[in-house]
Amino acid sequence: MITILSGGTGTPKLLRGLKEIVDDFAVIVNTAEDIWISGNKLCPDIDSVIYALADIIDEERWWGIRGDTFRTHEQLRKLGWDEFMVIGDLDRATHIFRSELLRRGHTLTEATRILKNAFGVKAEVLPMCEEEVATIVVTPEGEMHFQEFWVKRRGEPDVLDVYFKGIENAKATDDVIKALEKCDGIIIGPSNPITSIMPIVSVKGVKERLRRKKVVAVSPIIGNKPVSGPAGKFMKAKGFDVSPLGVADVYADFLDVLVVHCSDTDFAGEYDGIEVLATDIIMRDKNDAKNLAEFLLEIM
Repeated sequence: MITILSGGTGTPKLLRGLKEIVDDFAVIVNTAEDIWISGNKLCPDIDSVIYALADIIDEERWWGIRGDTFRTHEQLRKLGWDEFMVIGDLDRATHIFRSELLRRGHTLTEATRILKNAFGVKAEVLPMCEEEVATIVVTPEGEMHFQEFWVKRRGEPDVLDVYFKGIENAKATDDVIKALEKCDGIIIGPSNPITSIMPIVSVKGVKERLRRKKVVAVSPIIGNKPVSGPAGKFMKAKGFDVSPLGVADVYADFLDVLVVHCSDTDFAGEYDGIEVLATDIIMRDKNDAKNLAEFLLEIM
């Protein structure tokens, strides 16, 4: 069994390829970007993983459901409700279902399992913890939730720091511990190292288990630019170089192999005890994702 650590966008792309060649895997997903909107709990990274594995994700945006409509969101805005995240009608049904399960006493892990089963997803999809954790971005304008920074403000403010509110109370669930201990190896997908992966490895009980396994990470940085998203701003704010080797530094405490893009062959070799391998990591379609997944499994 393989265990994957995932945020949004990059890693769900990889998962679409992985599920074509292996059945037995678990995905531990970042929940520090979760937020309550219009009375419902949104778990953006969990939903992107489920939608990708169910083959219904909107491949143009890499969030939400393909072909969704936005009539409820548009009507709320007309009524004067400031719903700053654009939520699709089908996607909203997921949030309502999850929120009702939580209100009825289910844990987030239980609610996620019910949801992924409803979508026909066979792989385990596990929230990183049950405790509430929030990614807070510190800007010259003040502190704001990650979703406010990235969605409402379009990632425009300068970033002075990033921290995870509530992370000191977060502990790995029994399911997460089982997935880490019983797996043959761990893949860290090409998600944002700071806001997607750092919260997961900061949960109590995770990092020490990573050190006992072979851990392979895919760089979300090519050259000195992220493939997508605000990873560059966040890495600079946390004192890391915006480069594949900067990614290696983020994961230095437990990483065995870093996979970089074939244009970054200058980095191939060894870096502070970490093996650096180069291949094509850009996933333009499902076939590219499958090829990358096969490369990672060969390393394992």
